[in-house]
Amino acid sequence: MAAPSSAALPGPEPGAAPYGNFPNYSRFHPPEARVSLLPGGLLRRLFPAAARPLLGLDVGCNSGELSVALYRHLLGLQDKSSLEQHAAGKDLHLLCCDIDAALIERARQSSPFPASISFANLDIMDSASREPFLSSYLGRFGRSTFDIGFCMSVTMWIHLHHGDSGLREFLAFLSSLCEYLLIEPQPWKCYRAAARRLRKLGRNDFDHFRSLAINGDMAERITQILTKDCAMELVCCFGSTSWDRSLLLFKSNGSNQEGREPSGS
Repeated sequence: MAAPSSAALPGPEPGAAPYGNFPNYSRFHPPEARVSLLPGGLLRRLFPAAARPLLGLDVGCNSGELSVALYRHLLGLQDKSSLEQHAAGKDLHLLCCDIDAALIERARQSSPFPASISFANLDIMDSASREPFLSSYLGRFGRSTFDIGFCMSVTMWIHLHHGDSGLREFLAFLSSLCEYLLIEPQPWKCYRAAARRLRKLGRNDFDHFRSLAINGDMAERITQILTKDCAMELVCCFGSTSWDRSLLLFKSNGSNQEGREPSGS
């Protein structure tokens, strides 16, 4: 999750996590419940001709459990399989970032694939730090964009801390950086629940919560922004989790990514 770069993250307090940085997130939203909605062989379908390594960006990765589960699922890895055993026929390098340094350290320590999954402490809304960092990572592969981006239950936190304009800027940035984008938007009821949690703890409300004009059906509103303003098209909805969050896959139509390599190169 991303927060204003000048904000210091508060210490652990059960139920708070005002930046979405829950320390045990995977316990109440298991990664398997998300990845099970994605079809097998998805990378082969999306990138049938790509011989080079595929690059993925996971924004708001928390402590990495979902990132690792996505990696295993997309490469067809069984539990405890080695990298040499994957059946997807694709090579994937995944860059995962989160604003919480403690969660990133946990992710690094527990990652079973350190050569292919990189974890970075990064505020994705801080353009002064994100752009040189991401450019440096992409430059290692001779690339300027990612093949696929993942934004799993992150949009609400961006929206609450940065407002309508921040959400639009975030989506525009991701769409310019990724050929495909898999998004799991939080529904509006989650916004209300997050605000209630803060009030119960005696904290100030989110700065933008009461002034958000983008509200209601958030999956539909985010789809409208991406398709009308960000030159992306909705490819598929893979269904919804048991906690009522849709998995939406978008594809760039190319006009928002100047100089991007073709997938088959």
